[in-house]
Amino acid sequence: MSYSFGVWAKSKAEAKAAVAAKLDEVIATQAIHARDKSAILANAAAVIDLLGDAVPDGHEIHVGCNGSVSWIEDGSNVADIPLRSGSISASATYHRPLT
Repeated sequence: MSYSFGVWAKSKAEAKAAVAAKLDEVIATQAIHARDKSAILANAAAVIDLLGDAVPDGHEIHVGCNGSVSWIEDGSNVADIPLRSGSISASATYHRPLT
């Protein structure tokens, strides 16, 4: 099951909060991603933290996240389903927002 989303923010702290909120939306419709939530958030935070602390004038932070997990067998409890694969990717960059 895969996910892909992007968020815009004016600061690193706002970017991390926006990623967390968007990921909660993903989990609401794809409960299996509760399993990789902490890894997704850690990956996004790490890439956000790579950016310089000063936001360039007229810019905002754009964070893109995507990934997937797969499993072999179905189960009624998402926490007990053995995962077969996982992929997590995040990018963060300062951009001038399109208006």
